[in-house]
Amino acid sequence: QVRLVESGGGLVRAGGFLRLSCAASGRSSFDAVAWYRQPVGSQRDWVARISPRNNANYNDFAKGRFTIYTNNAKDTVDLQMDNLKPEDTGVYYCHVEWWDYDEQKSAWGQGTQVTVSS
Repeated sequence: QVRLVESGGGLVRAGGFLRLSCAASGRSSFDAVAWYRQPVGSQRDWVARISPRNNANYNDFAKGRFTIYTNNAKDTVDLQMDNLKPEDTGVYYCHVEWWDYDEQKSAWGQGTQVTVSS
């Protein structure tokens, strides 16, 4: 069973930075790893996604401020978030997708809270 654990969330002032990490167990490779976020009372939005070939894509609000990358030293997929804004506040989730024979599967982590104060 695939299990994801996010870490690195916390409280930071506007303009600051955080680095989130997503660690997986139960499987060593995925077709895609993505970060999502969910502010209180809002829907979950996609933030960034990375492919096995390290091709990265970002939602418009993340472009130029966030970087998703594979951290080979830690065996995690990290999300470096710079120049944070209060509107970046929310629970950040890691999401993975993979094919199991002819069935596409996915999994979510439990989330990590990011709070940006003004």
